[in-house]
Amino acid sequence: MGKRYPLWFKLVWFGLSWLGHELFVCADDWPQWLGPTRDGHWRESGIIETFPQGGPTRVWRTDLGAGYSGPAVVKDRVYVMDRIVPEGTARPKSAFDASTIPGAERVLCLDARTGKIVWARQYDAPYTVSYTAGPRTTPVVSEGRVYSLGTMGHLASQESSDGRVIWARDLVADYGFKVPTWGVSAHPLLDGNRLICVVGGEGSVVVAFDKDTGRELWKALSAKEPGYCPPMIYELGGRRQLIVWHAEAVNGLDPETGRVLWTEPWKLNYGMAIATPRLLEDGLFLTCFYNGSMRLRFEGRRDVPVVAWKTAKQSERDTAHLNSTMATPWVEDGHAYGPCSYGQFRCVRLDAGERLWETFEPTGGKAERWGNCFVIKNGSRFFLLNEKGDLIIARLSPKGYEEVGRSHVIDAINHDPGRPVVWSHPAFANRRVYLRNDREMVCFDLAAAK
Repeated sequence: MGKRYPLWFKLVWFGLSWLGHELFVCADDWPQWLGPTRDGHWRESGIIETFPQGGPTRVWRTDLGAGYSGPAVVKDRVYVMDRIVPEGTARPKSAFDASTIPGAERVLCLDARTGKIVWARQYDAPYTVSYTAGPRTTPVVSEGRVYSLGTMGHLASQESSDGRVIWARDLVADYGFKVPTWGVSAHPLLDGNRLICVVGGEGSVVVAFDKDTGRELWKALSAKEPGYCPPMIYELGGRRQLIVWHAEAVNGLDPETGRVLWTEPWKLNYGMAIATPRLLEDGLFLTCFYNGSMRLRFEGRRDVPVVAWKTAKQSERDTAHLNSTMATPWVEDGHAYGPCSYGQFRCVRLDAGERLWETFEPTGGKAERWGNCFVIKNGSRFFLLNEKGDLIIARLSPKGYEEVGRSHVIDAINHDPGRPVVWSHPAFANRRVYLRNDREMVCFDLAAAK
């Protein structure tokens, strides 16, 4: 017989359980790359203004395999991908060594309240890429399904409740493309019944799949290198446009049919189309490591853009505008904010590309090649996660950078770029932050005191 509890205890326990459930039901989700509307805007209220002494409270931690995949959070569940390798398997001494490394990828579901693993789906995935830590993409979660895309092109739809596979595809086998140097990295996009993915190959740089069956609906574009940039859908020139930025051009497509509306050639060094294109009032802002920035403008109701300005040829250190490696910059009121090629956190005026200020404070205090810091807005301030594992609350404006608070929340243990880094984008939901490195996932409470 189990222990018998008095009625008052049962009522209190039920009330607390109900309250905890309601807090999660009423909170915002983070169901995909860059959040609910794929824009890096965390819209929850009731968030701390600055960190308490000693930093935010850690709610839980859970052992995890390696990977760059950021978490997605829906209600009381967290979904993420990782990689495990056979015991004794070592990473190559050079991060650019693309020798075959045995191992498996996993799609994981965790309890958002406790960190306990609810289910895990594992499949074999030997790697032949540089930077072998693990999967790159954030899962997409919608209507009881989890859509995952692995480094070697394994695409699948799973039941969110138990991980049961609904359908799966091997994109390399299906489309015959060579996996890019840094792996398949573009976060999938769900649009109606279409799951849109950057793939590769002749005529299949971008492919739309039926989200329920995995059947191909349409495919489009050809390029020697597909790049790593997530596809985005924006209202531009008076119509919905699917923006696909690969290593040779920026393209606008009809998301329903895949018909190409326009193409703006832009040949990139080493295929480094990575950072998410940002929507402006009249166009797009794009930024990359070697080639700098470009602003496209749609005039009137024209659905074909013109180049407002573009960075001229330059060295990777002596940069004029904003040369982001992987971080998606924040754009607001005609300005862009984000890290440049060596970690210079900058503010750039978007009308002509003029740099207003720069500082190394957010990214680590000194110049580091590919120095990184993820930028998320909440209310009138920003939450920045730098590659050192520091979570920063700051205010950004054309006048300068103002740091409000900083706390070290996770250790940087990935040494692929020659120094320890955290290169996995965090998720913000349930008034908490969820983030990971190559060893663990942690959750911190960011709710304001009542």
